[in-house]
Amino acid sequence: MSLIKENEKYLKELINNLGYEIDNVSLEPSSRKEFGQYQINSSMLLASKYHMNPREIASKIVQNLDSRFTNVNIQGPGFINLSLTDEYLMNYFNNKSFNDMVDKENPKTIVIDFGGANAAKSLHVGHMRSANIGEALRRLLLLFGNNVISDVHLGDLGRQAGMLISQLELEQPNLPYFDKNYKGEYPKLEITAKDLGRMYPLASKLAKEDPVRMEEVRRITAEIDKGNKVYTDLWKQMVEVSKVEIKKVYNELNCHFDLFEGELDSFKDIPATTEIMKPYLYESEGALVIDVAKEDDKKEMPPLLYIKTDGATIYATRDLATIYSRVKRFDPNEIIYVVDDRQGLYFEQVFRAAYKTGLVKNAKLEHVGFGTINGIDGKPYKTRDGGVMELSTLISLVKDEISKKIKDEIKDEEKEEIINKLTIATIKYTDLLPYRKTDYIFDPVKFSSIDGKTGPYILYTIVRIKSILNKVDIDSKMTNICNDEMRNVLVKMTEISNALTNAYNERTLNYIAEMLYDICSLFNKFYNNCNIVNEQNMDNKASYVAFIKIVYNYIKNLLNILAIDEVEKM
Repeated sequence: MSLIKENEKYLKELINNLGYEIDNVSLEPSSRKEFGQYQINSSMLLASKYHMNPREIASKIVQNLDSRFTNVNIQGPGFINLSLTDEYLMNYFNNKSFNDMVDKENPKTIVIDFGGANAAKSLHVGHMRSANIGEALRRLLLLFGNNVISDVHLGDLGRQAGMLISQLELEQPNLPYFDKNYKGEYPKLEITAKDLGRMYPLASKLAKEDPVRMEEVRRITAEIDKGNKVYTDLWKQMVEVSKVEIKKVYNELNCHFDLFEGELDSFKDIPATTEIMKPYLYESEGALVIDVAKEDDKKEMPPLLYIKTDGATIYATRDLATIYSRVKRFDPNEIIYVVDDRQGLYFEQVFRAAYKTGLVKNAKLEHVGFGTINGIDGKPYKTRDGGVMELSTLISLVKDEISKKIKDEIKDEEKEEIINKLTIATIKYTDLLPYRKTDYIFDPVKFSSIDGKTGPYILYTIVRIKSILNKVDIDSKMTNICNDEMRNVLVKMTEISNALTNAYNERTLNYIAEMLYDICSLFNKFYNNCNIVNEQNMDNKASYVAFIKIVYNYIKNLLNILAIDEVEKM
């Protein structure tokens, strides 16, 4: 149990024992530390219920507090300010681990869908937030004791299949795949991810310029939808080639997927899904749709298109089939989709259709949306020529900035690993620091700095800690809180439980990113004011070292949630 919860439980029992009924007591960090580390306003809440003066109730509470509290005072109409004794703080941190900061609820089975890469296309900047938020959220869900299944859910069906196969036929018309009279075994397709990256823009351009070419693209796409074995086999080979490159980028971002499935995998479940939905589907202009509007809707909610006029499936068809599959395979309590906020209406339609038709009965469907990444001009991140920036390009830009800041004395064989870790730390911390629904400006120069709210600043704090521990290592527990700087760090770390709970409940990692900065900032004040290595008082020195080890452990665990690796030097 976290320190905050431990004391809220104690205060609730105390207040109930005084004859006042109260469901919950909230121990809040104080914004006025001169009055106390924490504040409770229970007396204000009880005053109206019992028609009493809140200061009178506050006085009774204060008189009955045990010795764990100090600096207790009543302010204003009845706010109770208080601090924890050094002994209590030390006892807690000496004997508790980071996991004790996690106030777990009933564990759930949760499927989390993030990443959203499209097969045969390069990952672009827009995929970065889904990857970063999704992975951090996956780790947070696990921390709270849930059974979590993560799925990248590749976009591996649709028009890009038709585009690439049509382009392949243009470039290599003699392949046996395009010979209708061929009866032998088809050879393995000799193609690389680089080939796919080159071919797709060409195919797209041709299709836009030539109606005949676009019709051919549609035909091939429809054939795959109908189960054409030759085209499907050809496309699956392209997808497998593409997966290798996609996995490389996700590995670089420290993303873990239990399932690397996609729309192709959901295809087999479409007939069963359609059968369940059949009573609710109706024809509209040759297409199959389902009404998802509700009587209390404040805005118009259009019907959801399920099958196109030509019988082809669309995203909704495959997403609903995927929901059917996930419910059947995992019986989840929740299915979470980490996808751009601009897809909010679409997911609302899909979720309503799933609930209405009974595809989902017991599971909660949740869309965790997020804002866009913009360039320093405030507009969506683009290349110099105005195209969509590939994620690998953005990573390279950050690497270039990080490389300028690495000390010359670091050995070349160490530099690459350090630069890579600092690059990912820069990207992830910058991405997770704002509230997830906020659009933000990504400035590679600013956010690769070692100063301010940046990933490198957090990792530099780790480097400082390790530097101390390499010089002096004492196996001891804290026996003394030697100064205000040390105490301020410990008090701030008691608030980690609130940050974790808020992040978990609101599905946003900014609470954890802010907490990391606050702890590191306070620790660096301690570091600058205390000469730990040369401390002559051995009791103080031992307490310093024990304290630093605790801080290191807590920072490391918070970084791990954000999928940021520590470094040894900078």
